[in-house]
Amino acid sequence: MLPAVGGIVVSFALCGALIYALVTARRLPQLTAPSTECREKRKKTEAQKKVEKILRSFGLPDIELTLHEMKIAANLVAPEDVNVTWEDIGGLENLTNEIRESVLLPLQQPKLFSRSRLMQAPKGMLLHGPPGCGKTMIAKAMARDSDARFINLDVSTLRDAGYGESQKLVSALFSLARKIQPCIIFVDEIDALLQSRDACDHETSVQIKAQFLYLWDGFIAEPGDRMVIIGATNRPQVIDTAVLRRMPAQFYVGLPDERQRAQIIEVILRDEEVSEDVDIAEVGHLTETFSGSDLKELCRRAAMLRVQGASQHRGGSGHSNCTVEEEMYFSASGPIKMANFTHALHRMKQTRPQTYSPIDLD
Repeated sequence: MLPAVGGIVVSFALCGALIYALVTARRLPQLTAPSTECREKRKKTEAQKKVEKILRSFGLPDIELTLHEMKIAANLVAPEDVNVTWEDIGGLENLTNEIRESVLLPLQQPKLFSRSRLMQAPKGMLLHGPPGCGKTMIAKAMARDSDARFINLDVSTLRDAGYGESQKLVSALFSLARKIQPCIIFVDEIDALLQSRDACDHETSVQIKAQFLYLWDGFIAEPGDRMVIIGATNRPQVIDTAVLRRMPAQFYVGLPDERQRAQIIEVILRDEEVSEDVDIAEVGHLTETFSGSDLKELCRRAAMLRVQGASQHRGGSGHSNCTVEEEMYFSASGPIKMANFTHALHRMKQTRPQTYSPIDLD
């Protein structure tokens, strides 16, 4: 009898445990939902506070935004948060001056250009060229200096939304821009969003492009709107022709020539301690096919070469009683020498990428 009773007790215990597990599994979503909902609510609250702070800095504290406009407004950039100025862009004076005169000035001084529609700012501007040559830096300088509201559009904001949400967000992008104009919408790697339409395109992608083009320069577009869409790409050949038509101001930001490379190096080194034996013109001559970002990396490597090997040569530097960390400090605090550039240049030339060929957009 006892074994039988024990078996019954064990069976009841197992059944009870199974029932408890099933009930808990059913209630688990209900138990976790509040915490997930709280986290999402907290994120929305933080995003809303950030947007309200930016709008106050723009002098627009009382503007009313829809939920979708609020999501787009999270991409707004306050000028004081941008640490790039026109003086930080070396070797592109002619290009930057043309952009400031033909694009920014009509936005900043609309009354000066109100008598003629031909003198208004273009609806779109395209910066194209090889990577690392200053396209994004130009956009940052425009955000800081334009006196216009600047939306740094995150493409994933539109592409990763649910079905039907993407079109609403595109509409919110343009409605927000009109509410806060003058406004610049910057789309980095614009080819990822507005590439040539194809029969194999996903339905959502087709709808995003159609909605974007319609609101940009369609039937309901107002001629007096002070909005400029700026795109940056190193693949202009894959952008839809309808998009290129809406970007009449197209600027090729190419690889710098020898004079421009020297100017870029001077800008990079302006706050650094440089030895008198450094010949910047010679460095510019030796760095053919280097982009602006390549030159910055060259200067960084040259600076870092001051500390490499410090621990192996402690005895010959005059600081033999110092620790390794102190020795590295003494080495790093010295000026950058021409030998550092020569060594860094030799290393970089061993891993040079292929050059970029400009594309004819006509």
